Formats: sequence, structure tokens, C-alpha cells
Amino acid sequence: MANAKASVEVTAKTVEEAIAKGLEQLGVPREEVEIEVLNPGRSGMFGLGAQDASVRLTHIVASKPEQPLEEITEQMAPEAEEIPAQPQPAAWPVETVELAVGLLQGLIDRMGIKGKVVARISDEFADEEGASTLVLNVTGKDLGILIGRQAETLQALQYIVRLMLSKSLARWEPVVVDVESYRVRRRRALQRLALRMAERAVSTRRRVILEAMPASERRIVHLALRDHPGVTTRSIGERDHRKVTIIPK
Repeated sequence: MANAKASVEVTAKTVEEAIAKGLEQLGVPREEVEIEVLNPGRSGMFGLGAQDASVRLTHIVASKPEQPLEEITEQMAPEAEEIPAQPQPAAWPVETVELAVGLLQGLIDRMGIKGKVVARISDEFADEEGASTLVLNVTGKDLGILIGRQAETLQALQYIVRLMLSKSLARWEPVVVDVESYRVRRRRALQRLALRMAERAVSTRRRVILEAMPASERRIVHLALRDHPGVTTRSIGERDHRKVTIIPK
């Protein structure tokens, strides 16, 4: 087993107090835990509407593999659908995470949409936004309205959150807004599609033209095939009709 995990969920008046209580319960230093902000809490007005903050702390202790890495790799499913969080608390101040969660939660609340914002730090978008990206994932039921056609609504929501956060912090932060992990699933699906179509292009010695995609999704395809030995990629078309063409070398 690669990791041994123990986790606790703690509630307190502030995120920092909740983290301190969780560390005390686990009996470990802060650098040995993953921190997930479940609810940033609210101070309320004149004591009304106040909510406690809640966090989940997961203690990870690395242990020596019980079998060679090659054997473990062979036993893993090639296309696992799990979307693991990769928290790196030291890279993002808790105050920044709390502010970002509060901004997005406030937006969807005002839209009358029932959803909960869960924050995590991930390297999933490293080739797009840089390492240690703050991902704000909205969870709930019937949240398709937040995604929209070709994720246009999701892109707009992300842009608004980034603007609000940058105004508050006086600096730009590469925050990613997601809904029910749609971006992660779509990203992985596009990467698999790119590799399949590249093999088709190589075997048939003919170009393969993909469906029209927004710029963010075309970029995923280009990056997936950037180092492919048998093909190159190019975008063709204009505006909303731009498509990725996979060209055999």
C-alpha cells in the first residue's frame, strides 16, 4: 500500500481554528496533512446568519511499497475515472482559498442554484495554468445550467470569479472553476480522443479533422500530441468553427 490515510472533519468559528483543532485531534504537524475547506463559514450581520467553518484534514504517511513499482503499474486500470485531489496547502494561503470559495459560493447562491463549493489544490491543469492551481468544484444535483453549451457558461463563471478575486487580492490568480469535475473528465476524454485519432492518422496516412471546439479544448488536444512522434497538429477555421487537424508526419 502506497499511503496510509486518516482523516477528520472539524468545525469551528474560523477555518484556522478548525485546522488547529483537526491537527490536535490527529496529533500531527500541518505539513503532514491535506487540507480541504468544506465550508469557509460566515460571520453574519449582528450575529445573525453566522455559520461555522468546516474543514477536512487527511493525514498521509508514506510507506514502502509492498511490491515493485512495475507490478503495481501493470495492475492499475488504464483509464480509471477517479478524480483524486492533490492538495498542497503550503502553496495557497488559507485566507486566499477561503476568499475564493466565498466569492463563488456567493455567486451561485444569488443565482438561486443549490450547490456547494469544494476547494482543492491540484496539478491537473499544470500545463495550462502553472503548478498548484486552486480548483473550485461546485457539487450538487442538476448543475448542467452552470456548464452550458461547450462550457461557455462555466468559462464565464470562471472569468467572473477570477476578476473578483484579483480585485480583492490586487493580483491575478489562476483559479479554475469546475462543476461536478466536468473539466477534469472532459480534459481526460479529449486526451484519449487525441491519442486515438493520432493513431488513426498514422495508420491511414491521412489527416484527421476533429469537431469544432473552444480554444481551451483545442489547446488540450495540441498539448496531448505535442511530443507525438508520428503527427503534428494545426487549428483550422475561424472563430466558433475552428477545429484541430491531426496531420501525419
